[in-house]
Amino acid sequence: MRLRGLAAAVCMVTIFTSQGAAAETFSFASYGSFSSAGDISRTMLDTGTHERIHLNTAMMQKPRKVRRRSIPVRLNAPSATNLKTLIGWAESRTRGYDAIQHGAKKRPAKVPTHMTISEIYRWIARTPGQPHAIGRYQFIPSTLKSLVSEAGLGQDTVFTSRVQDMLADFLLEDAGYSSFVAGEISRHRFMENLARIWAGFPTATGQSYYHGYAGNRAVITWNEFDAHMKKIFPS
Repeated sequence: MRLRGLAAAVCMVTIFTSQGAAAETFSFASYGSFSSAGDISRTMLDTGTHERIHLNTAMMQKPRKVRRRSIPVRLNAPSATNLKTLIGWAESRTRGYDAIQHGAKKRPAKVPTHMTISEIYRWIARTPGQPHAIGRYQFIPSTLKSLVSEAGLGQDTVFTSRVQDMLADFLLEDAGYSSFVAGEISRHRFMENLARIWAGFPTATGQSYYHGYAGNRAVITWNEFDAHMKKIFPS
């Protein structure tokens, strides 16, 4: 199965460490109560300004032209929506779709959901030397460019919540979402795949796949992750 790691979604803006601090319990009931006004680093440990490390080293290079692909309709199912909610909780917390990596000292003039893809690219180009992870799923530049190409989006496309969710669907597919719901891979295999894309999730070892690299830590335990996945995918 092809995974999109090393440049996959997400740079943990700030994260818990299972050794240095207790992980905050996640629930879908409490997720909606997070304020959108706070600083995303407010409740998590500062890990510096490094962008998250992901699986596919080729994507750290200049993105090549990729073939456009479509996403299965079933990714609109409640289970996928709930999974993306869990991912968003781990990645962007209170800022959600308007999150900018806290280490970015030069922020864009607009919030992400009001920016076009072109405006995001210009912001990235004009502010070198700082992290640029953006949005609910903390897309880093190389991943964003690749996903935009795969989705066939124009640079005048606004980076709305709907667009961000659609781009995240590609990453779920890369993790094996369709194979999992079809019963072709186990829940634990799917969880491992997700953990290789989003460093906030633990592997079966209990640690992030990228534990200790650029400050990455899992924000929940493996058992907690498994419990959430059982609730999201009960059968």
